[in-house]
Amino acid sequence: MKPAHFLIFLALILTGGQAESQNLNPTESRIVQAIDAQGHQPVEMLRQLVEINSGTKNLEGVRAVGKVLMPQFEALGFKVRWVPMDEVQRAGTLVAEHPCSTPGKCGLRILLIGHMDTVFEKESPFQHFTIIDDKTASGPGTDDMKGGLVVMISALKALHASRALDHADIEVVLSGDEEAAGHPLEIARREMIAAAKNSDAGLEFENTARENGVFYGSTSRRGAISWRLEAKGETGHSSQVFGPTMGYGAVYELTRILDAFRTQLPEQYLTYNVGLVLGGTTAQLNAVQTGGEATGKSNIVAPTALAIGDLRCISNQQAERIESKMRAIVAQHLPKTDAKIEFYEAYPAQSPNADNRALLKLLNQVNHSLGEPDMPELDPMKRGAGDSAFIAQYIPTLAGTGSSGSGDHSPAEKIDLSSIPINTKRAALLIYRLGQLPQGTKLVDQVK
Repeated sequence: MKPAHFLIFLALILTGGQAESQNLNPTESRIVQAIDAQGHQPVEMLRQLVEINSGTKNLEGVRAVGKVLMPQFEALGFKVRWVPMDEVQRAGTLVAEHPCSTPGKCGLRILLIGHMDTVFEKESPFQHFTIIDDKTASGPGTDDMKGGLVVMISALKALHASRALDHADIEVVLSGDEEAAGHPLEIARREMIAAAKNSDAGLEFENTARENGVFYGSTSRRGAISWRLEAKGETGHSSQVFGPTMGYGAVYELTRILDAFRTQLPEQYLTYNVGLVLGGTTAQLNAVQTGGEATGKSNIVAPTALAIGDLRCISNQQAERIESKMRAIVAQHLPKTDAKIEFYEAYPAQSPNADNRALLKLLNQVNHSLGEPDMPELDPMKRGAGDSAFIAQYIPTLAGTGSSGSGDHSPAEKIDLSSIPINTKRAALLIYRLGQLPQGTKLVDQVK
């Protein structure tokens, strides 16, 4: 596409086609107008961010994204700092603070979060930003979540241009390792958790879910726990398998356990995946647990077998209950075998609650003012684990208020460019309205 044609269709996308606004006060009208006036700038910023490879393990690439973003926040009056994360072998965390200019006279304290990394490392062939058609672009991280970073900054720019940012109390925390979190998590998410404890409401700018043209609000998302299962058994000639001396061997013990997981654990909002299985005379995972090696023969009873997988739950209570059931299943050994299961540090769950739903209702009030339809509550089965769960333990939180697209975590990742302005307007007006509520306000009281 020729540059001139690109700018023409981009202007149409970013300023036209929205339902007519209604019930906006003068400041809110100026916010909307400021977003329309941004023209092609958001997509040009997106192009700049996407062209920087920021796979989680590409530490310099993640830092490069931070260097692009930091002056953007500073120009809006934020105090910006970079927190190194060398101790967890990650690039670092960007923190931007816009404190209340007149303490005690500002509204609710608002926390905005997101991440700068992608799943596409330097060796990935998927590296560049490409315009596909009048409404679509592709590129690594376009939807997850460099488009969300653009929505966040564009919303803040509109608030600044309309002077609505003058008395706002806002903190931004952007992690550099959401796609492959550093451990321990209490260090990797230290700034995010500290900010949540000092805030009243939180918005996470991963992609806004959309299906069949309908935008959804995310009040919850399941947590993710990794597990490793290892089985042991006797070894020897296969003619003696199942007998009193040889028993069943490690592979049968592992199979018994996995099949019992399949049949005995199911309940609502729960999934438990087996991602890799190895077994034989020897079995060993590689250092990063993405594969391994196994040896064996058809006429030798396997003495070792292992499997790795994950567990996704809607609440920490569900996670504890399912872990207990899994341990009990593992303990019911076949003759002459043994087995153990280990669970590893994980992303917590963001459970659905009245506070999060109240925040979604406030967002839908914004939709009404914009002449947009309500955003239904997204089924948590349709969203993966993410950083919003770390702050949702402390404050009302919405996950996914950024751009919209498809194909996340694959070379088919795309962003709908037309989603940028409407989601920017939603975010900017919600931030503004939260900032107009007096400190101490309970969100559930605002939507009764």
